[in-house]
Order: sequence, then C-alpha cells, then structure tokens
Amino acid sequence: MKYTMAFILCGSAAFADAPVITAATAVDGRFSVTLTHPDTGWDHYADGWRVEDADGTVLGLRVLAHPHVNEQPFTRSLMIDGPLPDVVYIRARDSIDGWAKAVFEIAPE
Repeated sequence: MKYTMAFILCGSAAFADAPVITAATAVDGRFSVTLTHPDTGWDHYADGWRVEDADGTVLGLRVLAHPHVNEQPFTRSLMIDGPLPDVVYIRARDSIDGWAKAVFEIAPE
C-alpha cells in the first residue's frame, strides 16, 4: 500500500499544470507579465518568470516570493536596463516542476 500511495503522489505532481503567461508588455525596459497557475499554497506555486533572448540567455529574472492562491491571474513587473533584442521570450516556473517549456514571445517597445 505504501508503494501505491507514493506512486499516486508522484504521478499527480508530474501532471500538474505549468504556469501560463496570458499577457505581457515591454515598454522602455519595463516588463509587465500576467500569468496564471493553480497555486495550492506554499507547497506548490508559480515562483518566478524570466526574460530570455533567442539563444536562451537570461536577461532578467522576476522572483515571485509567495503563492497567489486567491489572486489569479496576477501581474508583476520587472525593469531591465540596457538594450534589448528585437524579440525576447518570457518563461515562467513553479516551485515543483521548474521552468515551463512554453514561452511567450514579445517585441519590446
């Protein structure tokens, strides 16, 4: 019975929903990103997003310091100094599954 229980718990974590970026703007280096994730509390929540160039180089990271169980979707901002490429990609992560495979493409203004 213990093995079955462990299998079920591991299996459910593997099929958890990844954070989804539903909207983003980038004006004069200020990124505002809206994302949604089925946060359950401190045990599993969207805990960050980052801006990457086409090669995957991280240009900026926004750490999300707490769960947003009752605030979905939610928007947070990040300022990135310096020149940006014509197109960047935003990727979100959660505290259990790590970085999502899906990215949100945006052309900074």
